[in-house]
Amino acid sequence: MKILIADDEQGIREVIKEYCLNEGYQVLEAKDGIEALEILKNQSVDFIILDIMMPNLDGFSTYQEIKKTKNIPTLILSARGEEYDKLLGFELGIDDYLTKPFSPKELMARIKAILKRVNREIEIFQYQTLLIDFKGYTIEIDKKEVKVTPKEFEILTYLIKNQNIAISRDQLLSKIWGYDFFGDDRTVDTHIKMLRNSLGKYRDLILTVRGLGYKFEVPKENEE
Repeated sequence: MKILIADDEQGIREVIKEYCLNEGYQVLEAKDGIEALEILKNQSVDFIILDIMMPNLDGFSTYQEIKKTKNIPTLILSARGEEYDKLLGFELGIDDYLTKPFSPKELMARIKAILKRVNREIEIFQYQTLLIDFKGYTIEIDKKEVKVTPKEFEILTYLIKNQNIAISRDQLLSKIWGYDFFGDDRTVDTHIKMLRNSLGKYRDLILTVRGLGYKFEVPKENEE
């Protein structure tokens, strides 16, 4: 689990980082919104802690930029407790809002609650006769189990959990194989081809994004 902490106050970043590391999370740090966006271009992140009042690019603007390409659970931190800020944050789609000063223990509890809710929401994916059980690690089509390799299942899971978002080949390589993997884009393409073959009549749910990678998309007219 990798958490990005974006806050211009180094002391706050250090406190949050210490608690995150104690929980076993990996931590990335950014001192402003611009740096946060640069990190997200090159790394996969599972959760974001985002301060509102940052130089160069404020938290709300940063979050709006993130949402254009990624869907990452986000908690907003702010020294301002005005109702307007909270409402704006929730309207933009943030998962939670915590006012400074805050208890690091409460912050960790809120992060766990958000992640638990997000994971619970997507334990099972179903579209027509396609049923994917993320927890049970199974795929069924027309009530018949479809066999795929562990890597193929991980790719499918990642694409579905980031549904409608274009995922680059580099993102898939780093997320599924890890940064120490020395393969190339063809590794991803080969696995996608095999996965599509396994999905049969649902192969077209995995779209090719020319010049970038892939995305999982359910036709809007048939969306359930």
